[in-house]
Amino acid sequence: MTLQHTPLDALHRELGARMVPFAGYDMPVQYPDGIIREHQHTRRAAGLFDVSHMGQLVLRGAGSAELLETLVPADVVGLGEHCQTYALFTNDDAGVRDDLIITRWGPDTFFLVVNAACKAQDIAHVQAHLRGQTLEVLEQQALLALQGPGAREVLCRLCPELASLTFMHGQPAVLDGVEVYITCSGYTGEDGFEISLPAADAEAIARRLLAEPGVAPVGLGARDSLRLEAGLCLYGHELSPTIDPVQAGLLWSVGKARRPGGARAGGFPGAQRVFELIENKPLLRRVGLQVEGKRPVREGQVVLDEQGQQVGEVCSAGFGATLGGPVAMAYVQRSLGEPGTRLAVDVRGKALPVTVVTMPFVPQRYFRG
Repeated sequence: MTLQHTPLDALHRELGARMVPFAGYDMPVQYPDGIIREHQHTRRAAGLFDVSHMGQLVLRGAGSAELLETLVPADVVGLGEHCQTYALFTNDDAGVRDDLIITRWGPDTFFLVVNAACKAQDIAHVQAHLRGQTLEVLEQQALLALQGPGAREVLCRLCPELASLTFMHGQPAVLDGVEVYITCSGYTGEDGFEISLPAADAEAIARRLLAEPGVAPVGLGARDSLRLEAGLCLYGHELSPTIDPVQAGLLWSVGKARRPGGARAGGFPGAQRVFELIENKPLLRRVGLQVEGKRPVREGQVVLDEQGQQVGEVCSAGFGATLGGPVAMAYVQRSLGEPGTRLAVDVRGKALPVTVVTMPFVPQRYFRG
């Protein structure tokens, strides 16, 4: 299969990135400093990520909010202008087709950012439900993420009006002479921004940001370890067509207006099943696992109770560079999901002790004003 390239492909190679196939793209997994140092740098300063492989879509037309509410359980109708919401495309069984971010740009205009691996199916899914609206795919638009405690100071030197931009809000701006749309959001648990900009200007803006003190390039490897420490779901791991929002711990993504008794209850795929799960609780729940010692656990490994019986499965795992040790997320039987519960993971026939802990593993530091 021929891999696609983002507008920053040449820059990644110039910076010495190790490139790997990811969701149909040739992407940087790490740079010469390595994943651990990139992770730690993002936690203490500012990391620049190329996320141009993500899908950027604009839905326009009367009834766009109502249309989106037939596809996701979020409160889209009640979303303020330039406000964002996390959302899930659900299926008829309440499983998750994809997760996405929706931003209201205007009364009948919405900006959607979807996962790269699900981009084609998401576009087809929305197009199949259009009722006079239009869906534009921003194929000539790049997406950069500047994340970390130093990100705000860096970006505000170039664009001072962003100083008061709070978490899950966005605004149009001019960055070094380029018209962009910037949101206060990200996938690391840190304060930070995502910058949607013309592909033709992406390399110049990336170089401008990398020239700022405290900014370093960061690849997909550290992006994954950062989101794991932050307790954030990754599609294909914590989310799938057979995993529902309630067992995933994402009931908060079902807007109050969309829940039983709400002003616009239901109306999204799998709504009745979600309501049943709210009432009766799913058999499994997503939990964080603190691993004893330094030996890592892996995705797909079996979780055991104290009697050695299988009670779940690891869905994400890795080295928590902030914590200095391995961490994991797993789906386990609901009764065994309380913090402090002692379990084990079967690592090549050996039961490695783990403890259920509250997530996130590292406190989130979103800027809320």
